[in-house]
Amino acid sequence: MIKYLGSKRRLVPVLDALCVASGATTALDLFTGTTRVAQAFKQRGLTVTAVDSARYAHLFAECYVAIDAGEVDADDLADALAHLDGLPGEEGYVAEVFCRRARFFRPENGARIDAIRNALEKDFTTSPLYPILLTSLIEAADRVDSTTGQQMAYLKAWAPRAARDLELRAPKLLLGAGTALHGDAVELVRDGSLGSFDLAYLDPPYNRHRYTANYHVWETLVAWDAPEHYGVACKRTEVRDEPTSVFNRKREMPAALAEVVAGVDAEVVVLSYNDESWLDRDELEDLCRERKSGGRTDVRVLAFEQDRYVGARIGIHGPDGSKVGAVSHTRNREYVVLAGERARVARMASAVEGDRSR
Repeated sequence: MIKYLGSKRRLVPVLDALCVASGATTALDLFTGTTRVAQAFKQRGLTVTAVDSARYAHLFAECYVAIDAGEVDADDLADALAHLDGLPGEEGYVAEVFCRRARFFRPENGARIDAIRNALEKDFTTSPLYPILLTSLIEAADRVDSTTGQQMAYLKAWAPRAARDLELRAPKLLLGAGTALHGDAVELVRDGSLGSFDLAYLDPPYNRHRYTANYHVWETLVAWDAPEHYGVACKRTEVRDEPTSVFNRKREMPAALAEVVAGVDAEVVVLSYNDESWLDRDELEDLCRERKSGGRTDVRVLAFEQDRYVGARIGIHGPDGSKVGAVSHTRNREYVVLAGERARVARMASAVEGDRSR
């Protein structure tokens, strides 16, 4: 999995325990990101639908959620990876924009990314291996980048990992099929096209920063459209010019989240959020109580202390790499809100060691 701001890596064991205790057989991951949570649910044998509006997240969902490992020819995949990994580098968009104008990768790795991505577009777009191979390329690029884990900026000095050679590896695919959807959460819930689920997991954006800006390099590798760019980080101009998601707008976000929580067709909703965001714990509870029906629904809140993302821990720096601010705190609190039938919610909360609900 790639380095990712907002990753639920540390929370996955909790969400996994909640999933098992819920007794669910179908699940929705509505803001899937890297698909960590969707993968955990799929590993438990659930039929999972993973949704996101970002191109790269939809690609990961195609690879890890929609594809059944049992239907992939391992020899064909190994041959394709070996062929792509052996291609000589060729100067292209990545080498020019993300290596010389910006410094996300060393030029030799950027040229190899260009060669592999061009070959994917030329030879594999109609192949069922395409999402797997492109995922492999993005994960390989992530292992040799020079960032703190997001692409709003790059490090002043090269990260040690940037000196490594780009290496393609086979993604760890999972047995069982699922569904990958590319779209806006509010629109999909509003038009009722998602279907119904036993469990819905919601992990909405927490602030004004768009994930497509934080990971614009991955967006470009998926789109492969040689976009116009701006700024020191060479972000896609659509990041600057197109309207932001309602979830990145402080005044509109609460109503949008309330609509999604109330409208998603699921027996139990699991919502994760943290205490650095726009809604506090009481507001999250009140929002989830709107799902209440006939006195049968309960809302419980679990809270977990965790380290902040690495970029917040190393300090605040200006465009020239100089330190311009101090770190205010290195820990935050993650909330997991459960909303559903009373007995089921109680069973799920009790399954988490120490039962941190109130």
